[in-house]
Amino acid sequence: MAKVTSKETIKRRTIEDMKKLGTHKSEYNRLIDIYSELVYQYLRITSEFEEGGYQYEVRTDQGGAKKSPIVATLETLRKDILAYSDRLCLNPKALESVSAEQKEPKSKLASVLSGLS
Repeated sequence: MAKVTSKETIKRRTIEDMKKLGTHKSEYNRLIDIYSELVYQYLRITSEFEEGGYQYEVRTDQGGAKKSPIVATLETLRKDILAYSDRLCLNPKALESVSAEQKEPKSKLASVLSGLS
């Protein structure tokens, strides 16, 4: 199995990224811990999937085929990672929405006064 980045490394890098983006608060560390675990699981299972030859289907007892459990797990992890990355503002769309909320609209008077300068 290929070496997968540790959960602690993922957590440390996530905190560093959030600090660079100006979105980190220590109160978020529990969420960051969960996010790091999800990313770690995703990387580990992806490595197993790769080593297994990307087997995306398994045969059923009836002779048909269905999505392999590892693919279903990866899909679920992707959705969970996306949800947590939104909450932690780790993707452009989430960061954009937070930035837009933080900008306070100027009043008409403030706009006119700033235009006089």
